[in-house]
Amino acid sequence: MDTWEVSVSDDRAEQRTCLICGDRATGLHYGIISCEGCKGFFKRSICNKRVYRCSRDKNCVMSRKQRNRCQYCRLLKCLQMGMNRKAIREDGMPGGRNKSIGPVQISEEEIERIMSGQEFEEEANHWSTNGDSDHSSPGNGVSESNQPSPVSTLSSSRSVELNGFTAFREQYMGTPMPPHYQYIPHLFSYSAHSPLLPPQARSLDPQSHSLIHQLVLAEDLEPLGTPMLIEDGYTVTQAELFALLCRLADELLFRQIAWIKKLPFFCELSIKDYTCLLSSTWQELILLSSLTVYSKHIFGELADVTSKYSPSDEELHRFSEEGMEVMERLIYLYRKFHQLKVSNEEYACMKAINFLNQDIRGLTNASQLEQLNKRYWYICQDFTEYKYPHQPNRFPDLMMCLPEIRYIAGKMVNVPLEQLPLLFKAVLHSCKTSGSKE
Repeated sequence: MDTWEVSVSDDRAEQRTCLICGDRATGLHYGIISCEGCKGFFKRSICNKRVYRCSRDKNCVMSRKQRNRCQYCRLLKCLQMGMNRKAIREDGMPGGRNKSIGPVQISEEEIERIMSGQEFEEEANHWSTNGDSDHSSPGNGVSESNQPSPVSTLSSSRSVELNGFTAFREQYMGTPMPPHYQYIPHLFSYSAHSPLLPPQARSLDPQSHSLIHQLVLAEDLEPLGTPMLIEDGYTVTQAELFALLCRLADELLFRQIAWIKKLPFFCELSIKDYTCLLSSTWQELILLSSLTVYSKHIFGELADVTSKYSPSDEELHRFSEEGMEVMERLIYLYRKFHQLKVSNEEYACMKAINFLNQDIRGLTNASQLEQLNKRYWYICQDFTEYKYPHQPNRFPDLMMCLPEIRYIAGKMVNVPLEQLPLLFKAVLHSCKTSGSKE
């Protein structure tokens, strides 16, 4: 633990609560802020492959006094809040295999397999069949391409309206939206039986304030310079829209390169590591900035341009499954960010946390990256608790957007280039329609 963490731990210990039971938290354990009790319970449950049963309705109250009454619901809450079981060493000794900072996303189906013991049986069969192999798996939040696993795609209890795109699809194709595409993540759901306690009003740590201020200063928040004015009545072709998207991506990428050189920790990492980080995260950085600080430009002027592009019937019918999935997830994230109204300070912290990904292969100093990641993770939490004391779920909401952004960026690589104009038209049309109804 570095000196910065010690000072934060001493000053804030009484103000951090376990995301599982509300007891006093002792630090970041297996990806989330938790107490020693829940940390040890989760470790024992996973190492010993425990299968619990709930005698009630699987919605027992989780609090410091009642957490031991139902082990099933306690483990379920650990998984739902993002505890990373892949961070636990197989021998149960201290020192995890994966030191990712922040929660991981697990689908409802995978949670059910873990709770029923099926996942443990499948893993045992896998290792007995294949022997040692790479530890990358959907469960640890990092795949072969350094992308986290998808979160749950279906739920019977909630629905997310795709609003504009449903009408858009019916207008051009005459077919309703298939049920398969009603993407409903449980990414942001929290148990109503164990709400997080709102922190007491307090001042922001001076060092946190200074570091956040430096991050914001590193950002280029000026309006994008890529010209997007189109004459009324002009029809935009697929090639013209694709060329515009390329110019826009070039400008956004250039801004990310300039941003790196202004980072307050620029001198703490090697040029090789910065090159490695940028090559692995540039799409995520562009996506995050487009959904937040540049959203008015992207979902305003660019949406006006895409509205003048009419895809052919062949383009519509050839639109891929992956393109459809990316579209739905982007629409959902846009709605989430629009609801949160992410501040420049929160955006700057989220961007730094996402960029400082120590799980990327080829890094020369992953341990230093981990410390920097942890530093800004805590700073972001301090800021949100200070700025929004009556929104105790705000910080988890923000952090849980990052794995989704990483996943979408990874999926976009597989979308054929010729389908990008239609993808952007669909997303911007849906989001603009959705925004106009609010």
